[in-house]
Amino acid sequence: MSQKVQYEFAEEEVPEEFKACFDFLESLGMKAHFGTWQIEPEPKVILIDFYKYVDHKNEIKKFLWDHFQIDSLYSGWEFEEPMVWSWVTGLLIERFWQDHKESKIVAHFHEWLSGFGLLYLRSKTGAVKTVFTTHATMLGRSISGSGEDLYGQLNSLNPDEAARRLGVFDKFSSERACAKNADIFTTVSEITGLEAEKILGRKPEVLLFNGLNIDKFPTLEETSIKHISCRSVIRDFLAYYFFPYYTFDLEHNVSFFITARYELRNKGIDILAEALALLNEQLKKDKNPRTVSVFFWTPMQNSGIKPLIRETKDLYYNIKELVDANAHNIISKLLYNLISGKPQPEEAIFAADFLKNIKMNIKHFQRQGNPPMVTHQVYNEDNEPLVRLLLDRGLDNKADDPVKVIVYPVYLDGNDGLLNLSLYDAITGCHFGLFPSYYEPWGYTPLETMALGVSALTSDLSGFGLFMEKKWATQNKNSGIYVLKMMDRKREDVIKDLFQTLYNYSKLEHAERVENKINAKNLSHLADWKQFVKNYLQAYDLALAK
Repeated sequence: MSQKVQYEFAEEEVPEEFKACFDFLESLGMKAHFGTWQIEPEPKVILIDFYKYVDHKNEIKKFLWDHFQIDSLYSGWEFEEPMVWSWVTGLLIERFWQDHKESKIVAHFHEWLSGFGLLYLRSKTGAVKTVFTTHATMLGRSISGSGEDLYGQLNSLNPDEAARRLGVFDKFSSERACAKNADIFTTVSEITGLEAEKILGRKPEVLLFNGLNIDKFPTLEETSIKHISCRSVIRDFLAYYFFPYYTFDLEHNVSFFITARYELRNKGIDILAEALALLNEQLKKDKNPRTVSVFFWTPMQNSGIKPLIRETKDLYYNIKELVDANAHNIISKLLYNLISGKPQPEEAIFAADFLKNIKMNIKHFQRQGNPPMVTHQVYNEDNEPLVRLLLDRGLDNKADDPVKVIVYPVYLDGNDGLLNLSLYDAITGCHFGLFPSYYEPWGYTPLETMALGVSALTSDLSGFGLFMEKKWATQNKNSGIYVLKMMDRKREDVIKDLFQTLYNYSKLEHAERVENKINAKNLSHLADWKQFVKNYLQAYDLALAK
């Protein structure tokens, strides 16, 4: 086992009921390991070293073609590796069943990568009942990822033809075979169920929504305290990022964010840019002190933090440390000044050395032009699709732009060199999470955002958005979750609605934002695993009843 696996997996003695099937795999040249995976709630797992079975891959491919018309003749290792692994899991489960024929056994397979074990069991025995879950169809993801209108063509789609055209026929035909041959077919959301029915030819019997263990997230009181400390870190970032060029009132700034894979259309980044441009123009007309900082936490290839930003960060903290070091004397003199009612010149309040050092640091801190668009060095920045998208819509961080954009192309692991916040802490420090996805089978991030006590926007083309839309009336301006209606609507109408939601939120007073946070946290409990586990039990009962 690899060092990582050894760290995350605690191997234990093989229970008596598994010894025969472990010995069976060993007779085929493979080794199985039993133990505990080191995550909550410490599930028991079996790891299989299946590589000695790779020599059988062509036999498996032939079997899959003969019995299920899965065309994998020219498939490479990315297909063959999960195929062999999941086939071996089928061997293990079948051997276990042979020793426990009196037991009721349900095997649950997720995605096409594990589904070959299901197909093996289907061809060998009907006694082991099977459940198959697709989280997103391969063909649906490929169509939307290529920029095509998936939902507009579902009713007229020829899946075989589209899968061959997009080069995913092997995975598509595997997924379809699993869906059709499982005792019970499931998906993770209503929107994916619609997609699967049209593409895979079977309507799911049960929806297995993706939940969170909400009890593992901070309480509302804890998130409120955390918001203040993490917001302070974000404000420091905004200060050393923007203030070398110009200043704005951080007390009147709200922070929006999107964190997602770098997929402009699928993740709704394209329409978000359009809506932010409208927001920028409207806030200019309002002549309101409100500013909106928008973080695009979208990882992309880069060669590190821009040296200029490192420099302004260091200078900012030098200035802050100077103020902190002299704070006691400054406060004492200010207090005397206020009590005495005799205004004094700055020289009487600030020591000469302090003033000299501060002014020198501020002079070095100041810059000309506009603040950067991107925190890190990315190749050919001005033509990077996301940067180009923002620039073409006038979002270039000019001094008179109320909407400030920050493209932050790294994963937030708490040690990135700038914010140095984990993703959850960065979310907690913000006010509004934006996820207007075009293709999102479920969408954990808006749910995580709500569980952290932060308002979120999602869409009715995402599984989570459609779930929440049916659970909660989203028209209340302080709802905590906003579901953008995108299904069967014109793009320009969607953009207008998204702008209006952003604009309305930007105008909320502090008390209204607090109410929003409370609602967001409370509503996250609707997607707790405590609620969703019932759907799994239903699927297993239906499978056993077959």
